[in-house]
Amino acid sequence: MNLLTKSKFLSGLQCPRLLWINIHKKELLPEFDISTLNKFREGHDVGELAKELFPDGVDLPVEDFMQNLQFTKEALDHKKPLFEAGFVTEDKLFSRADILVPVKDRWDIIEVKSGTKVKEINVWDTAFQKYCYEQSGLKIRKCFLMHVNNEYLRKGDINPKEFFTKENITDEVEEKIKQIPEKINEMFDILNYPEEPENKIGPHCDDPYDCALKDECWSFLPEGHVFCLYNGRKKCFELLDNKIYALKDIPDDFKLNGKQEIQRECERENKVHIHKEKLKHFLKALNYPLFYLDFETFNSAIPLFDGLKPYQQVPFQFSLHIVRKEGEKPEHISFLYDGGKDPRKEFMEKLKEVLEDAGDIIVYNQFFEKNIIKKLAEHMPEYKNWSEQVLGRFVDLLVPFRNFSYYNPKQQGSASIKKVLPALVGKSYDGMDIANGAMASIEYFNTHYCKSEKTKKLKVRKDLEKYCGLDTEAMIWIVDKLKEVSN
Repeated sequence: MNLLTKSKFLSGLQCPRLLWINIHKKELLPEFDISTLNKFREGHDVGELAKELFPDGVDLPVEDFMQNLQFTKEALDHKKPLFEAGFVTEDKLFSRADILVPVKDRWDIIEVKSGTKVKEINVWDTAFQKYCYEQSGLKIRKCFLMHVNNEYLRKGDINPKEFFTKENITDEVEEKIKQIPEKINEMFDILNYPEEPENKIGPHCDDPYDCALKDECWSFLPEGHVFCLYNGRKKCFELLDNKIYALKDIPDDFKLNGKQEIQRECERENKVHIHKEKLKHFLKALNYPLFYLDFETFNSAIPLFDGLKPYQQVPFQFSLHIVRKEGEKPEHISFLYDGGKDPRKEFMEKLKEVLEDAGDIIVYNQFFEKNIIKKLAEHMPEYKNWSEQVLGRFVDLLVPFRNFSYYNPKQQGSASIKKVLPALVGKSYDGMDIANGAMASIEYFNTHYCKSEKTKKLKVRKDLEKYCGLDTEAMIWIVDKLKEVSN
């Protein structure tokens, strides 16, 4: 019989098929992508920081399974905090605790998470642990979740006591434990199925995590499927339950909003929707010179610099294309911080230098860039007046696509620049080594703030310049094409 570990138990809560594949066809699971690996790294870093709160704690080895069990058994008698204490029950359950803290003849469980609040999955996680430990003869007093305090502001060295928020979740855990035996029996039944469970998609595919099998499980859906429905939410699953898979097949009496009706019509008639008057109004309001601007940022659970909160975005790069008059060839200016220190001051100085005093600043989804500038001005008050003035010049190129003044079925219900560019202009980010903001952020962080070979860093910088430059050049192409289609 296979061991039911905590990670497999959590997989089974999300999806029976995921649990079964995890045991019987593990080769079907894709390799972890760069974003997932980054989450693992952050979780490890946060876990290591939590250990500093228990200076007399014992770090138990985890590489060797049997050694971990043996060392755990021996360490219990010393009545010290234990990190990664592992237990196997007689009915083949296995779990390791982030931190076990002795309290007289009992123990407290402290589960450490890099998130900023208690989630239901964290309670299930801790409940499985408590059940395993008690089945192994350990007496558990209370259960705690220690997560990141998102209001923590770094000033000097990181203070773990202030960085973490510790919440007592004992009552919530006890409620979950009532269901644990039944859940465990169900999962062992699944593990013993001779064939994999039925592939049934649903909201659980993204809750609580993005399932590694989602692309494969959802591959039966046709092009232009109902999950492309703009802000569809529950409607998409309602349609699925009624075996309606394609947007074009949505019945006329099914309630849709105006934008969704445009989508259905475009799919049925294989046409592009263009509201020329709204596009002309948007374009006519643009004031030259036009400054096409895009930022790249990174963030980390543990803030690197003073004046930062956990997960606060740190800008390290911008691309700027300037079109001084309509039809003129654009000028390109770029900034990419080169160093292992705080890039914010140099970033702000350069940005102020190049944005000049007049002309619209065009961005795609203005909330992001505006928020970065506001946060920078809070950290550097000397830029407050300038930031207020420059933010008044922003124009959001997302607007005509979010409002469906233009919609092409190739966008698949999305107004993002990654979908709009190929649909409207016929160009894309395909083939680029860095092709999205998440990858840009992680690759920059890894090569500039972690140990990295010089050749790797140079390659990443070249790829970042290419990617960020395309973001702003793409906006020029989009504006030019909107002018063309609105005439």
